Amino acid sequence: MGEKRRVVFLVGASGVGKTAVAQVLEARPPWAGNTHYFDTIGVPSAEEMESVFGGGEEWQLWATRQWVNSLAERDAPLHLIEGQTRPSFINEAAEDCPDLEFLIVLLDCNPEVRRHRLTELRQQPELLTRDMENWAVYLAGQAHALGLPVIDTSQLDIEAVAHEIEARVGIA
Repeated sequence: MGEKRRVVFLVGASGVGKTAVAQVLEARPPWAGNTHYFDTIGVPSAEEMESVFGGGEEWQLWATRQWVNSLAERDAPLHLIEGQTRPSFINEAAEDCPDLEFLIVLLDCNPEVRRHRLTELRQQPELLTRDMENWAVYLAGQAHALGLPVIDTSQLDIEAVAHEIEARVGIA
């Protein structure tokens, strides 16, 4: 039996650099054609999340399962997906896919860097909320509790973060 196919999940709050790093990795092998963006599944309104799924947390679990099942059906030996989902949801969905090996990496940054990235660089100050800061703290706590690797992107450029991810995957 050969090596298991691998799925690398980059998780983190808004402003940590998930999408930027995924775009850098997507431009080169072995990530080219095998990089995915969680929100492309379609993010319903808060009202729809509540009425159809029972709330945002339930939608997030549903969407995570959809992604994991979709990636399990693909033949590529390595996939990268970035997005905002709970690591515990990834682990739960992964239980149904014994043929896949999952690596969850939390990207994090300090609040001042997040503020600068969201307001100055991305022009999305509406994302800079107490809920987003709480989400970042929650994800850091989950990563710690689950023993997941954490990359602090506060002082790293995108290429350095990409290299760190590749090193953790064993392809650097």
